[in-house]
Amino acid sequence: MKISDIRIRVCHAQHSAMTDSEMRAGGASSFDFLVVTMTTDEGVQGHSIGFAGRGARMAGEIARQAMKPFFLGKDPLARERHYQEFRTYDRWWNHVPIYSYGPFDICLWDIAGKVAGLPLYRLLGEYRKKVPVYASSFVLEGPEAYARQALAVKERGWHAYKVHPPGDFDLDLEIYRACREAVGPGFKLMADPVCAYNHQQALRMGRRLEKLDYYWLEEPLYDTDFGGLRKLAAALDIPICGTEVLAGNHYAIAECIATGVVDIVRSDVSWKHGVTAVMKTAHLAESFGMNCEVHTAIYHPLEVVNLHCCCAMSNCEFFELLYPLEYMNFGMRTPLHIDAEGYAHAPETPGAGFDPDWDFIENATVEVF
Repeated sequence: MKISDIRIRVCHAQHSAMTDSEMRAGGASSFDFLVVTMTTDEGVQGHSIGFAGRGARMAGEIARQAMKPFFLGKDPLARERHYQEFRTYDRWWNHVPIYSYGPFDICLWDIAGKVAGLPLYRLLGEYRKKVPVYASSFVLEGPEAYARQALAVKERGWHAYKVHPPGDFDLDLEIYRACREAVGPGFKLMADPVCAYNHQQALRMGRRLEKLDYYWLEEPLYDTDFGGLRKLAAALDIPICGTEVLAGNHYAIAECIATGVVDIVRSDVSWKHGVTAVMKTAHLAESFGMNCEVHTAIYHPLEVVNLHCCCAMSNCEFFELLYPLEYMNFGMRTPLHIDAEGYAHAPETPGAGFDPDWDFIENATVEVF
């Protein structure tokens, strides 16, 4: 079996419900993405959404020039060979963004699941069928808005709430306190300031979060600040979570684990080279008795692939979803299945379970390669 065709759709979708201020850097009311379809010479197709940052045309050109030639004509089941060979291929002046390889790897796994007649989590090796969900906030108007949302998430039956604050130390602390007061003791809260603090601020905030019984402090410094993160992890009792955007996948994360840079590592199918790399990272972390918490892949057609990975991992506590769900719930005809007790269930259909909404995708398509 060979990959005989790859189709790349460059897509732009407008979402009027979301305001620019809900992402700290602005510009969040529109979403660019790719839709990648691989077809084999036996007629089996694999589909995936691809993250595109703020530029679908740029991401599409990179996919057309660097990714498509690499995969055309190859055996779709030789995933490990492709993963290893791509490292050399990319080093020779391709230098693609961190989100370029993921959708192509997902297509390979989608094809494999369909050939095997198994849902992806079963193909990977089932650990469980459902995963506890936590909500991950956007940037809201102030402490009261965060507190209301945290309480709503708790009342919905979900298992935790993570705060993405504006990034101002004093205001952030008010927000963290308001959320704890709203949900009371026992409910799990996490803090993710998205590298907004310097080392001194992160240390002070970490100590305050410990008193507020927060579950972890995520990315208080840039992922590449190994020295600063290592000092934080050693000084604080609250676990430090990181490596979300660290280039190099499990190769770089191995150093973070071995030298105590963080207490919890991150991976996802979008920014970490797909399913293959996520499972490598999870197994690496498991060997060191460490959790690998799967980072939101943002768009729900990618989240469903994350969910399959979570179901095949023993060292991942949660399934993360950006909240409210409506913002990123597009591109799939069948929505994510979350039960009344706050557990997400992976699809049982063969492959990745990405059920494309082709009408939406065609309306959003601005170019096809």
